[in-house]
Amino acid sequence: MPIRPIRDGAARERIGMMHRREWPYRAVIRTALAFFRVLGFRFDLRGVDNVPATGGAVLASNHVSYFDFMFVGLSAYRRGRRLVRFMAKQAVFDHRVSGPLMRAMKHIPVDRAAGAGSYRHAVESLRAGELVGVFPESTISRSYVPRPLKSGAARMALEAGVPLIPVVTWGGHRVWTVGRKPVWKRRVAVSVWVDEPMSVIPGESAADLTARLAIRLRELVDKVLSEYPDRPPGDDWWLPHHVGGSAPTPEEAAVAEAAAIAAKRARGRS
Repeated sequence: MPIRPIRDGAARERIGMMHRREWPYRAVIRTALAFFRVLGFRFDLRGVDNVPATGGAVLASNHVSYFDFMFVGLSAYRRGRRLVRFMAKQAVFDHRVSGPLMRAMKHIPVDRAAGAGSYRHAVESLRAGELVGVFPESTISRSYVPRPLKSGAARMALEAGVPLIPVVTWGGHRVWTVGRKPVWKRRVAVSVWVDEPMSVIPGESAADLTARLAIRLRELVDKVLSEYPDRPPGDDWWLPHHVGGSAPTPEEAAVAEAAAIAAKRARGRS
């Protein structure tokens, strides 16, 4: 599938000035598109028209690989929206390589010690008409099914009065995901599905909206799985346990994640 943005003249004119001020972001987009071509990802992009052509929205995605930022961004790019402000852990901004890039692209650091500031930054971006990308699981799922969600994505959408849009990515974890060395294989199928904006029920709380988002993401993951084209024989580590794969169960994944966090803390104290 060719990777081209969908633009019309009016939309291009509205965002032209912003794009000229965002040259680091443009450079990263060009690099990402070239990287996609080198690896030959076989993209199945659906629902990109559900990304609004203008105005703010929260793109709330599942999280299975280190490429998910780029994949969610690609869905917006195909809609003619080049700029998505992603919320990411402070550690990503502190890294000597990723940190300068994240700051140059004006992504939003999430500092757990100062969470209110990150939240306010995101709400202001939404009210200014920007797209904000959120991974409500807060980390990559080691079981490849959605983990319990944080409520921040729903709270931001409700406070800013913008759409909350579920997004599912699938396939990138076969190349690079948490707890495994990258395998630079080519021609991997990658699904990026953008769902319709979730309608808000009058009087609905952020907790209730988050619960509905969690259900929808699980449904979408199962739907993507049912249509995913690749089933290499003897290679099922990346398939969830509940569909017959050998990926950890959510309970096993939680144990592995806790062990990884404990090991990281121990290294920090040494």
